Amino acid sequence: MDYQTYKPNEELSALVQCYWTLEVPAEYSSEKQRIVPDGCIEMAFILGGDIKRFTSETDFILQPRSMVIGQTIEPFYIQPTGYVNTFAIRFYPYGFANFVTTPIKNLANKETPIAELFEQSTADELEKKVIHATNTQQRIEIVETFLLNKLNEKNTIDNIVKSTIDALLATGGSSPINAILKKDLSKRRQLERKFLKQIGISPKQLGKVVRLQTALKMLLNQKTETLTQIAYESEYYDQNHFIKDFKEFTGTTPKEFLEDDTLILSSLFYGKG
Repeated sequence: MDYQTYKPNEELSALVQCYWTLEVPAEYSSEKQRIVPDGCIEMAFILGGDIKRFTSETDFILQPRSMVIGQTIEPFYIQPTGYVNTFAIRFYPYGFANFVTTPIKNLANKETPIAELFEQSTADELEKKVIHATNTQQRIEIVETFLLNKLNEKNTIDNIVKSTIDALLATGGSSPINAILKKDLSKRRQLERKFLKQIGISPKQLGKVVRLQTALKMLLNQKTETLTQIAYESEYYDQNHFIKDFKEFTGTTPKEFLEDDTLILSSLFYGKG
């Protein structure tokens, strides 16, 4: 598997976390892979073979060739049908809301064709340019031009949402929402409404995902020796709390995660960096 990440330009760096590419030869890409939540929204372009996304144990859909993958709060399975070649944009949790008028909550737990989010002609032109570009740098330039044009049409990020996201990311998801709001609980209801509109999930759910990702990186990079240490450093109440949250978002235990072949792709995505 060849997985690469690229930084956005300075104008987009507050909204876009990175661009990434993934290439996997057809002979290595036929296994089911479990994808776990990462707290981000992604716009992806499938440049290789079709990719199945399972809706049940046996039923599946083919993912759109150009799509936005909304916030997820549970793991899901995908399975390539051949050569994997994907180019994608990973937005910060509050980032994507600045480019569309569609409520972000409508994108949660599914993939949405970009033609449903932008004008058909605009979406078709973007998809055509990205697919026919000759290299990753060209694709980044195409996407950044598109995003900057869209950004000029929209208002800037809502301060209360952005400050909450920043605090969650800075503390690895461990900062309680009440602490972020500095005890001003009158803001709590307002924050919940704005989060649902701009992020697609609640502050509490996003905090849990971010904290799980912090612990997951420790587990994959073997920065600590025991689950108790990981739970402590990620500020879980105890090891049982850590394992409970881990199973909720990955569908498995930490030990099983490391031994599960269906999680190779998630390990690649979330262990890097």
